[in-house]
Amino acid sequence: MASKLRILVPVKRVIDYAVKPRVNKAQTAVETTGVKHSMNPFDELSIEEAVRFRERKYPVEDILAFSAGPAKSQDILRTAMAMGADRGLHVVEEKTELEPLGVAKVLQKVVEEEGRNLVILGKQSIDDDANQTGQMLAGLLGWSQATQASKVDIEGDSVTVTREVDGGVETLKAKLPMIITTDLRLNEPRYASLPNIMKAKKKPLQKKSMADYAVDTGKRLKTVKVAEPPARQGGGKVEDVGGLIGRLKELGAL
Repeated sequence: MASKLRILVPVKRVIDYAVKPRVNKAQTAVETTGVKHSMNPFDELSIEEAVRFRERKYPVEDILAFSAGPAKSQDILRTAMAMGADRGLHVVEEKTELEPLGVAKVLQKVVEEEGRNLVILGKQSIDDDANQTGQMLAGLLGWSQATQASKVDIEGDSVTVTREVDGGVETLKAKLPMIITTDLRLNEPRYASLPNIMKAKKKPLQKKSMADYAVDTGKRLKTVKVAEPPARQGGGKVEDVGGLIGRLKELGAL
């Protein structure tokens, strides 16, 4: 008999993907004050895929959206619920910028307390681009993992994941419970409709603090300096192949 899918989908509030990041004056981080934020695009894929499991008649019992971060993170949890998540869990953390290992440790606790058997999360967030949380969570839980998923099929307790690799695609098969991280070709996330946005306001959103989980989320990384990349140099024109070869030699490319 197929296992009921109890899905956890972590989502993160990040600077909107359409905004050009600016380095702050102290060159310690990217400026976030007064900048538009939204759900991490890879996390949108994760919510969409979880909802599609239900629409494809997979035995989905519950979809729990989770976020750890400032009070404003509840906005993206409401968006996740408007897209189809059943409820939200917000660990409110205003002071500390959480690192991947700290997030993975909290997620481990949530998985255990909430009885999850499938975690779907974006392969990376577009702010730190760490691409670590899913892998670390799999290690902490001792679960199978399939990263950078472009297709997911579930049959009973078996999950088949097609994932993108440098040379093409790779297909993995594993048993539940497991961790899946999502890549851009997996699906096209839906827009939250106005009726669903209104319904999401009535869905349960639980708030907790880091103290509730008693895990070490202390910082292990230090940012020494953040700087803009150097401006790109303009190109030049050559008359013929001989001119191109001569220019490449001048630049030391040949």
